[in-house]
Amino acid sequence: MYLHLGEKTVIRTENIIGIFDLDNSTISKHTRNYLTVAEKKGEVVNVSYELPKSFIVCKEEKEKKVYISQISSNTLYKRILNNKEGRQV
Repeated sequence: MYLHLGEKTVIRTENIIGIFDLDNSTISKHTRNYLTVAEKKGEVVNVSYELPKSFIVCKEEKEKKVYISQISSNTLYKRILNNKEGRQV
């Protein structure tokens, strides 16, 4: 299955390692350090330049990608659940 992250970005759900809320998770210095290192490595993809609400960590083939999305982590999770149940989102 696929998950639409916003704008023109769609990823395969089986590649998702985790979906994280930016407001809650960036309180931790470890998360901020992880995102800084990922950005320096060129692993970060900004889906939109609107206010970011979540980040999604994926493993695609042998490389990691971190997608920054304007869609909330709750909405993305609900989309995955709805897709598994066969509902249109």
